[in-house]
Parts: sequence; C-alpha cells; structure tokens
Amino acid sequence: MATDVQVPALGESITEGTLAQWLKQPGDAVAADEPIASLETDKVTVEVPSPVAGVFGEALVKEGDTVAVGAVIARIDEGTGAATTPAEKGAESTKINPAGAGESPALRNDDHAPHAAETQSAAEAPAPSDTITTLSPAVRRAVLEHHVDPSKIRGSGKDGRLTKDDVIAAAEAQKSGAVAQPVAPAKAGASGQVATSASPPRDPGLRRDDASERKEERVKMSRLRQTIATRLKEAQNTAALLTTFNDVDMTAVIEARARYKDLFEKKHGIRLGFMGFFVKAVALAARDVPAVNASIDGDEIVYHDYLDVSVAVSAPKGLMVPVVRNAQAMSFAEIEQAIAGYGKKAKDGTLALEEMQGGTFTISNGGVFGSLLSTPIINPPQSAVLGMHRIEERPVVRDGQIVARPMMYLALTYDHRLVDGREAVTFLVRVKEAIEDPTRILIDL
Repeated sequence: MATDVQVPALGESITEGTLAQWLKQPGDAVAADEPIASLETDKVTVEVPSPVAGVFGEALVKEGDTVAVGAVIARIDEGTGAATTPAEKGAESTKINPAGAGESPALRNDDHAPHAAETQSAAEAPAPSDTITTLSPAVRRAVLEHHVDPSKIRGSGKDGRLTKDDVIAAAEAQKSGAVAQPVAPAKAGASGQVATSASPPRDPGLRRDDASERKEERVKMSRLRQTIATRLKEAQNTAALLTTFNDVDMTAVIEARARYKDLFEKKHGIRLGFMGFFVKAVALAARDVPAVNASIDGDEIVYHDYLDVSVAVSAPKGLMVPVVRNAQAMSFAEIEQAIAGYGKKAKDGTLALEEMQGGTFTISNGGVFGSLLSTPIINPPQSAVLGMHRIEERPVVRDGQIVARPMMYLALTYDHRLVDGREAVTFLVRVKEAIEDPTRILIDL
C-alpha cells in the first residue's frame, strides 16, 4: 500500500511553488517526517516531509516543475528499503557515466560549515560517508567548471549540502596550492554541453580555436529571484527615490567592541557586532525624524511608534530580509541574538514566511562583501533604507591635524514623496552622531 505525499500549506496567499530538489530517490528508506523534497516559493524555501515511514516509491513530478498546494508529488511504499553501506554509497558518489548524460553525481558532506579558526581548509576536510546528497544543477556545473572533487569539500548548506560558494572556495584553495586534485574526465552536463577538464599545455606554435570554447547556458529564474526583480522594479516605478550620503568615524564603536567583546560574549553567548550599534542609532534617529519610519497607504501616511527593522542577510539563493521587531525596546544582546539567529536560518533555508513579513525600515550591510559605496533600493511599502559599507582608514582632519581614522560611508535612500531632503539629511546626521559618540545611545540623546 502506498501513501501519497502532498504539497503542504506554504503560507498565506501562496498557492504554488517550484520543486527545487528531490532529497530522496526511488528505493531510498525514509522515516516519518523526514524531508524528501525541497520546494521554492517566491518568498521562502520549505521542505516536504514524508507522512509515514517506508520506502520512497515514485516521484510524480520533476525538479523545476510548478506544483500547487495539496498536489500529490510522490508516493511512499511500505517496507524498509534496500540497505546500502556507506562504502557502497561512496563508490556511487564517484561513479561517472562515460557518456556523461542522464546521471546525477553525488557527494559526501559534513554537517558543519567551515570556520576560519579550523586548522583544515574546507577543501581538505574529511567528510563523513553517511551524509550523501544529490548535487543541485548549479553546484554540479560549478564542480565541472572548477575541476574539484566534491567528496573532499565540506558543505555549508542545510544538512551539510554543498553550495556553489563551497565549490568556488575549494577551487580557490586548490589554485593557491592548498589542495592537489586529480584531473576529472570530460562530462556532459544536463544541457548536453561538455565541460572539459584541464588539458596538457598547448604548443605555442599551434593556433587555438577560441570560438570552439565559447559557451552559453540558459537557466530559468527561481521564484525568489523573480519576486526580488518584480519588487525592486515596482519600487523604482512607484517611489520617488533619492539617496543622500554621509561618512562616519567608527573609532568609538571599534574601541567599545574591543574593550567589551569578551565580556559581552561570555555573558550573552553571542558576539558584539556593529549591527547592534546601528539598529540602536536608527531607533534614536527615527524618533526625531518619524517620516523615515513611516509608509504611504493610498492617500494616507502611516506613522509607527515602533521600529521593526528589516535586516538583509545572505542566503545561498540570494538576500533574505527577516524582521527584528520592536527593535527600539531591545538591548544590544537581544538585537545581536536575533540577527545571528536569522542569519543561521537563512543559511539553512529555514526562515519562515512570517519572519520576513512587515518591517518599517531596512538596514543593508554591503560592507561585509567589500562595498565602498552604493545606492540601496527601498523595500515597499517602507519609505527608507540605510546602507552600511566597508570600514577603511582614510585621512581626515581632527583639531587641525590630518590623521588616519577608520571611516565608513553611509547611504540613505528614501521615498521623496514622503521624506523631505532636510528630514533625510537630519536623520543620517543623527545616526552619525550616535555612532561617533555611543554614549548618546546609552543616555537616550
């Protein structure tokens, strides 16, 4: 007797999704509530659990298909499944079809993402044989393009799955001489193209036919990427966007972090970061300039006496924007814990829809990626977004002397329909004052 697996409810107003990846294959044993597939909606990625224990019998849809809530996508048969030893699984993961088509390579991953403090590099770390997952199309392409051995890479995705960033990082380590990888044979990808492995040096006297190595590939936009594109374009078409800039001396914040970071982490179990200072500074500034924390609803302006900060965090499939609610009433530790928790969920793909809904103001930190300056776009119906950037030493004048200080550019993009230029500049100056003199945050100035 087979049990149907249906698409679960995906959240309010979401009626369908895209089957992003099968996590189990026909014949695999599954436990009750064990994820067998991942679904991608226009907001979040969710996993589909098996309703019963048994054997994965049949997949009724293919990866990339659109499925409606309640639709049957697979069947689970009774039984325990064929036993496969870790050694056999490892052998399967390195097996390559000479024709190169119709076969999905597998790999072994560790359950934990690599950290800088570890002595082994991500590419060198041994991976346990009991965590074997199927490569996604993007990761498969990256493995073939960079000629790396996926079985020697730690996966930082959910359940230790490999991400494209993991493959690229391993490839960079390999180029720098950290890892010696065997040359992989040529293999045809899903599109029928052949990715060739490294070839012997060419005779400089031979003419190279560059045209034969030009490649193209078309990949359908994910639902999340389509939604991001739609909302960003909607913001440009609807709001009167304008950006104002300022710079801030980060000396006081850096010194405060250096002095108290160990005590802070010991007491609260979380590192003291820059974001807590900026969230508190925004809360102070928004009290003085409430229009920046307001929104337009038809012909009315909605003012909020609370600050729900949307904080952009990086995820394998793009930026996600969870909301830190009532930030004006939170302590530094509560803010840092909330942001760290959201960051981990984004990386694991477990952010819930309700955790990303709402928000009255957004902070985007492009500085973690090395951005010097940018003009962020607001997240409708919000009226403003603060862009943080990288910190670098620059010459500034202090007391008539030219000195080097750690400076950061700040950018405030705002909806000019609601926020006047004077208000935007005042808001940014208030943030600058609070960051350069954090005592203002403590005594509520």
